This record gives sequence, structure tokens and C-alpha cells, in this order.
Amino acid sequence: MKRSVWLQCIFCVLAMLFSISLVSTTVHAQQKTITLNYSNFMPATHKISILAEQWCKEIEKRTNGGVKITIFHGGTLTPATQAYDGVVNGLSDIAQSVFSYHRGRFPLTEFSDLPIGVKNCVAAAKLFNEYYARFKPKEMDDVKVMYLHGNPPSIVQTVRKPVRTLDDLQGLKMRVTPLGTPIAKALGAAPVAMPMGDAYDALSKNVVDGGFLPYEAMEGWKLGEVIKYSTETWPVGFTSAWYVIMSKTKWNSIPPEWQKVIEEVNKEWIEKTGKVWDEVDASGKAFLIKQGGQVITLSAKEGDRWRKAVKPVLDEYVKMTKSKGLPGDKVLKFALDYLKQNQK
Repeated sequence: MKRSVWLQCIFCVLAMLFSISLVSTTVHAQQKTITLNYSNFMPATHKISILAEQWCKEIEKRTNGGVKITIFHGGTLTPATQAYDGVVNGLSDIAQSVFSYHRGRFPLTEFSDLPIGVKNCVAAAKLFNEYYARFKPKEMDDVKVMYLHGNPPSIVQTVRKPVRTLDDLQGLKMRVTPLGTPIAKALGAAPVAMPMGDAYDALSKNVVDGGFLPYEAMEGWKLGEVIKYSTETWPVGFTSAWYVIMSKTKWNSIPPEWQKVIEEVNKEWIEKTGKVWDEVDASGKAFLIKQGGQVITLSAKEGDRWRKAVKPVLDEYVKMTKSKGLPGDKVLKFALDYLKQNQK
């Protein structure tokens, strides 16, 4: 009798061990390694590209190798202007690019290019992600958003004439991006749209008097060699929002526990990316000063004049979004209030 009971116990233990082994094998089979590709238009040596690589490695580490991501730099997988569609159409699984490269496609998110007074990239990154979480813009429903961030804000940079007041800017030929054209006009400057690659020659040969440029460009594009005056026009500082997105199909193929891990890494990378951008911008400012450049700050009263001057640009955004049935007025108020409360 005792031997029979003993054998039954042994059988039960073996059966339990077999069951555990079977479940473990099944789970392992279900959670096979997921490989993803990542399209990044920036050069591999840029600090933002290096940080993107670290994001990939961190996800691989925290999923114990379950999710492996291969990043392709320099637009070799999809160029910047096609990065979003590349994810939607399955050409890439993940992509990083800039919303302003898709003008008109993300009307509500275009507030991110307005002169709302951005001073630093940590605040901008947090603002853009809070905007996404709060307003859940339908214009991004065809992808899974990982996180958003923004490049260093543009301010007034000039070669020969220092700009201390709004009056000093009147009629100056200023290099801008296409999105910066209405801002320059509102401030009384003469906008000259051109790519950053042409800015050095244009500035050095007096084709333009200056530009709306970030400090980052002083070192990254060596513009600090020709720019002599930087006017910190923070009251109307403007940036551009960047996205890191994933294919919804790929996202849905990832087990929930690994999705949770990725979401945790995303949250950490919001501030990390903002800090790296700010470091790059600070280095550019230091480069300018080392070259003999002068930094000019606006008085509070003068700053109010600049804000008043660009108000029609903000009003136009509200008008445009309302015509599309979008809450641009609420988004703009939220953005201005957020920066006022959270930006040093």
C-alpha cells in the first residue's frame, strides 16, 4: 500500500514537471525573436542617431533579446520626406523624421512649428508628447507613435547688424525654411528660403543679412564662423516636432509584456532626446562665442513686442484648423500655457 502511494506521488511530480516544461516550451515558441528595421534620415555620426541606436539596444536588452532592431542611417531605407509613408506601407518597421517634411498632412500638429516661445528641447519634447497624449490626433492613427521630440529652436542670427529691437530687424534679408517664411514676414524681415547647406555661402557673400537659425547650426554647419550677432528671441522661439513611429502591424505582433517594456523605454527617451538636443545647442553657442560672436538678449518689454508681431501667424493656424473641424484653438492655448508653466 505504501509503495503504491509512493509511486503515485512520483508519477504526479513527473506529470507536473512535464506540464511545466510543455508550457515553458510553448511560451518560448510564442515569444520567438522579433526582428525590426528602423529608418533614420540623419547621419550615423549625429548624436541623435547615436541616441536612436541606444534606444534599439536598450529594447533588445530589456526584452532579453526578444526584440532586435537594425537601424539604417542617412535615409538609406527611406528618405526623410518618405519616412512616414514608408512605415504605413511596410517599407520600414520604424522611422524617425520631421512632421514639417509632410506639410499639410498633419494640420493639428503644425502648432509645433509656430513661434510659441520654445527655449529648450527638453520642454519641447515633453510638450509634444503631452499634446499627443491629451489630444490623440487622428492624423497619426495609421501608425503606433513611440515618442516625439523637437530640434533646437531658431532665433535671430545676423552677420553685420546687431538686432536689439524689432525695429533693427526691419527689411533685413533673413534665411528661413519655407515654414519660417510667414514668421519672418510678420516680424518685418525679408525672408529668403533656402536649405541649410546653402546658408554658409549666402551669409559669407552677403546674399542674406542673417537667418532664423538654432545655435546648433553655429557649430554643426560652421555658421558661427560668419555669424557675429545672436539675438536670443526666445519669446518667439520656434522649433519643429520630430516623430519616432512604428508600423501598427508590427506593434500588434509584439507580445504585451514586450510592448510594455518598449513603452517604458519610450518614456525615458523623451527627456533623454531633449537633453541631447540641448547639449548640441549649447555646444553651438559656445562655438559662436569662441569665434568672437556676441549674444544679445531682449528685454521683457521688447519680448512682448515680438509676441504681438507674430500673433497673426498663430491666428492663421487657428483659422486653418477650425476650417478642418480641428481644435487648433485649444491646442494652441494648451501649448502656450504649458511652456509658460514648465519652461525655465
